[in-house]
Amino acid sequence: MIAAKKLSGKFNTEMFDDVPVLQRKWQAALRPGEKLPRYEDVMLGSLGRLADHIALLRHDNDTLEISRSGRYIQKWLGDERWDIPLSALSPDCATALSEAAINAMRNGRPHLAVAHCVRDGLVQTYDILALPTSSRWGSTLIGTYVNERATQYNLLDAIFSTTDEGVLSLAAIRDSDRQPFDFQIVHLNQGASRLLKLPATELQWRRLSAGGNLLCSPEVVARLLGVINSGNRDQFEIDTDQRNLKLGVTAFGDILSLTISDVTALKRREASFRLLFDNNPMPMWVFDAETTGFLSVNDAAVQHYGYSRETFLGMKLRQIWPEDEWISHSEALQQAGETYHSGRNWGHLKADGSEIQVLTFGRRVNFEGHDGYLVAIVDITERRKAEARIAYMAHHDGLTNLPNRELYQDRLREALERGESEHKRVAVLCVDLDLFKNVNDSFGHPMGDRLLRLVADRLRSQVRGNNLVARLGGDEFAVILASDVSPNEASDFASRLIKTLSACYEIDDIEVVIGASIGIALSPGDGETTEELMRNADMALYRAKSDGGGVHRFFEREMDRQAQKRRDMELDLRRAFANGEFEVHYQPLVDIAADRISGFESLLRWRHPDKGMISPADFIPVAEDIGLIVSLGEWVLREACAEAAKWPADIKVAVNLSPVQFRSRNLVQVVVSALARSGLSPTRLELEITESLFLAETEANLAILHQLRELGVSISMDDFGTGYSSLSYLRSFPFDKIKIDRSFVKDLAQRSDCVAIVRAISGLGRSLNITTTAEGVETMDQLDWLRAEGCNEVQGFLFSPARPADEIERLLAKFGARASQAA
Repeated sequence: MIAAKKLSGKFNTEMFDDVPVLQRKWQAALRPGEKLPRYEDVMLGSLGRLADHIALLRHDNDTLEISRSGRYIQKWLGDERWDIPLSALSPDCATALSEAAINAMRNGRPHLAVAHCVRDGLVQTYDILALPTSSRWGSTLIGTYVNERATQYNLLDAIFSTTDEGVLSLAAIRDSDRQPFDFQIVHLNQGASRLLKLPATELQWRRLSAGGNLLCSPEVVARLLGVINSGNRDQFEIDTDQRNLKLGVTAFGDILSLTISDVTALKRREASFRLLFDNNPMPMWVFDAETTGFLSVNDAAVQHYGYSRETFLGMKLRQIWPEDEWISHSEALQQAGETYHSGRNWGHLKADGSEIQVLTFGRRVNFEGHDGYLVAIVDITERRKAEARIAYMAHHDGLTNLPNRELYQDRLREALERGESEHKRVAVLCVDLDLFKNVNDSFGHPMGDRLLRLVADRLRSQVRGNNLVARLGGDEFAVILASDVSPNEASDFASRLIKTLSACYEIDDIEVVIGASIGIALSPGDGETTEELMRNADMALYRAKSDGGGVHRFFEREMDRQAQKRRDMELDLRRAFANGEFEVHYQPLVDIAADRISGFESLLRWRHPDKGMISPADFIPVAEDIGLIVSLGEWVLREACAEAAKWPADIKVAVNLSPVQFRSRNLVQVVVSALARSGLSPTRLELEITESLFLAETEANLAILHQLRELGVSISMDDFGTGYSSLSYLRSFPFDKIKIDRSFVKDLAQRSDCVAIVRAISGLGRSLNITTTAEGVETMDQLDWLRAEGCNEVQGFLFSPARPADEIERLLAKFGARASQAA
């Protein structure tokens, strides 16, 4: 039936003004000798607000199509499309429009129809006026006006919620041994409040053990506990306050549905039966409790199910039940008490053989001398289809239609449980695509998405039977081999999978080549839970990627040891920062021409309470991975600026910046804050970056560098010459200094190519007016070569390793006059 919806528009009395206006407009447009007025004369012109309520239907070749529709109509239909057949709309609205239009065309006159609209228990009455017109194209056009007559109401509330019958929901309360011993009232209607003679506010959330109402008696509580323990229905009577009350109890897990009835309420319901039944827009019927034959059906049931009234009254319930549900329907019927509310959806058969899903609401009645049941039906077929689609989408990847991570984990858990009981192995394969990022970068993400769908198709072709393939996210997939595979079988399968995925793909005449790497873990040796197997397969995948990709690797315990070492490092790092275990040491920078210290490079050091000094090469990458480097970098910057403020005014301090710090986008504010707190001049601060900073978000990072330069801070490129395109970076940003990597300085005296590189970098620095600093100077020979090649500045163990801040004054005094003499 037509859905009742809250739509904008005019109500009630204005509706009755609209209909005569349209009827007069149709009559006025009818010319002598013509059967129908022209479409232009009726539907075009000053319709004003009525246009939103009009749908234009076209009748052509015995087909009705919706050609145009106003905004109100689109909301009513739940569909904004034009030029579509009525059959493409929801059947409820399509039926109402079709009947009004057909009657208007058959009589050649405007036809006013009334439609009762019901869905999920909501009722609304609509007036539908169909105005037939002719068109210059030969087809008949029907302008159809729709508007609601009155406000909507909830039919189920009208029938059940406002009844004198009391309805309560009770939640069982269990003790430490999981035994029920008490109940709490979690929901009740006004009928229950009246019958229990207490306000709803005092009853809701009240425990029965608190006493105060008739449900709290030991006899009633004992019967309720019996229902919870057995899961069966129960029905019994209690006498109180000169009233005989009937209680019906049904268990749904730990929730009891309790109904309370008295004889007076029953009689009042019987008196109003005909009023609620015969003209009710919700399908309803009465059937004989003994024979299950239909005793009466209302018009709505006849229309909705398609059986004639005579046919209906000659049938029994079983004839509308799907055959595979006969047993469950019969069992539910046998357990029905005085009232019935289906705890699940049921299948019903319509006259045309189609199956619908319904909820049923019933109560026992005496009908014309028969013991029967009055039943109300709510059709939830469309709702169930939508829920099924939502459930599918919740467990499948929207791009590839493969199972997603949640479904994958559920299936893996089931496979492991079966494998444990049957003593069979389960293999987990983590699959990662090689070179996929290049496809996205080169051809764009739409091409990458199409490639992922093709990859999914190839994976589906290889993974069959009880096995499963899923997309976990990005270009990462996973496979479950649940059929007791051996390591050799898993290895062979992985090899075939890599070969299949690595074959060329053709997309829009473009050949795309990628590869695949696979990590494998097998139960029970590599883990007995989903988490263990997935983690270990992922570690094996990491090893496969580290080995160059395009291969598969099995999990090994050494991988777990390394991973544990990494996790311990992460925990130690976080604790170390909180406990103040980090120190800033300073290594001198020596001006070769002046033979004196020109500044110090601040270097982070970690003094572990148990392990002693830990190499920055070990902990800096981990700190970057876990994001701790941002906080550490800010702390180093503040410490270095504060310390440098104590030095002579011509001594600078250099601070290294991690690319991770640039991602926070507040680096400039951090530098400004450190300078302001310390009072250090910006011209005395030098910030060192590496070429990896330019590998991502170059424009944004360049903007930050320019802002820092505007403060007066110097910018230095560290490890120059070891990256990918240093010269292009020098064009992108005017660096103040470039630092020659220690790998070129180490073999200066032995290798001519190192001399050539240092000479080229020094010459480049002179040409661009950029200071050049050589790192790792350890011998006088190296210093002489660097001086001869025109290098400006040096640092290394020849002069001093990095020292704590309290040794700076001694270093300045020692090297104060001439650094070369001190060396």
